[in-house]
Amino acid sequence: MISRIDLRGDALPEGGALRDLLPRAEFDVEAALETVRPICEDVRHRGSAAVIDWGEKLDGVRIASVRVPAAALAKALQELDPAVRAALEESIRRARLVHREQRRTTHTTQVVPGGTVTEKWVPVERVGLYVPGGRSVYPSSVVMNVVPAQEAGVEGVAVASPPQKDFGGLPHPTILAACALLGVDEVYAAGGAQAVAMFAYGTEDCSPVNLVTGPGNIYVAAAKRLLKGRIGIDAEAGPTEIAILADATADPVHVAADLISQAEHDPMAAAVLVTDSEELAAATEAELPGQVAATKHIADRIEPALAGRQSAIVLVSSIEDGLKVVDAYGAEHLEIQTADAAAVADRVRNAGAIFVGPWAPVSLGDYCAGSNHVLPTGGCACHSSGLSVQSFLRGIHIVDYTRDALAEVTHHVVTLAEAEDLPAHGAALKARFGWKVPQQ
Repeated sequence: MISRIDLRGDALPEGGALRDLLPRAEFDVEAALETVRPICEDVRHRGSAAVIDWGEKLDGVRIASVRVPAAALAKALQELDPAVRAALEESIRRARLVHREQRRTTHTTQVVPGGTVTEKWVPVERVGLYVPGGRSVYPSSVVMNVVPAQEAGVEGVAVASPPQKDFGGLPHPTILAACALLGVDEVYAAGGAQAVAMFAYGTEDCSPVNLVTGPGNIYVAAAKRLLKGRIGIDAEAGPTEIAILADATADPVHVAADLISQAEHDPMAAAVLVTDSEELAAATEAELPGQVAATKHIADRIEPALAGRQSAIVLVSSIEDGLKVVDAYGAEHLEIQTADAAAVADRVRNAGAIFVGPWAPVSLGDYCAGSNHVLPTGGCACHSSGLSVQSFLRGIHIVDYTRDALAEVTHHVVTLAEAEDLPAHGAALKARFGWKVPQQ
């Protein structure tokens, strides 16, 4: 059901050589660019009509209007299962607690007497938040995108999610209800590349945005890559991943359940166990079939995900080597199930989010830990972070110098400008002092 990679014995290779030994899903965003390019160009030129046409072609339903009526949002919230509403409200409450603490404040540094640099943090004016709606329904992604944007102070928040044939061309009602709970009234029935293009170029129904965030399939990722620059993006999200670093103290029942929990997302989802325990590896292998048989989405998601090249049990000689492996892998979600898990977790350098010990499974972070579940995939955790309040803020430096403070440093500026063969840069200062460099 899941393959093995044995890295015991010889010294582990370094850097890229180690990464090349580890399982990873094939996710060729570059190849998908040619598929999404004509979609994006069509939306650019024809606006909402193109969004509607592509929705009919790709999602199998023709809608009358891209904008979701306010009445549909109110109806979805009114009809929401009370237990689901209570769970969403608690998810929102916890997410606000964590993300509110991420707010940044204006700070002024006095560089010299009379010379200051202030860094102020300004939210982007308008964001487009994408919520997937293919194989599964993700109201949790509404929470994870909207809360940090709101806590950052973004004024314009728009959400797009694919139209659903079963719901008359509207996004799934649970997604609409989550938007209503969060006070978001600008919601669009648009999916895939056409939704990203709608946000980037704007249409007669939707004003253009400055930033697009949120996970999606390969075509969403390709559209983000194509339109990056016109819009800011959070990341090009790939298939979801879980890596578990575990030793003999881990419970194979927990380990197997957590691997399966990510495999049920998608047949390309990655489930990786890194362990120095042959006994745990064998027990986990023995545990998987029974747990898989007892759940849903077996043939179309879980079994192909676990059997795919992106999933494996990786055997290492020690937890020290295991740390090298998980740092090379840079998982979206990394669980540490070892003795002294907190100390081991503290040594990890590359992960989207780290879940410490047996009582902090990834599923907790997906919904109610308070952390954000929009995280870097495909090894991007070695250079990128998950979604946060900072994702929606821009730092702006404000430079304020007096005449005396400028005079004191002019000779350095002129020297550096001439060293770079840019004499007009120096002249811009000399002009302020009668074309003479002030004496020091």
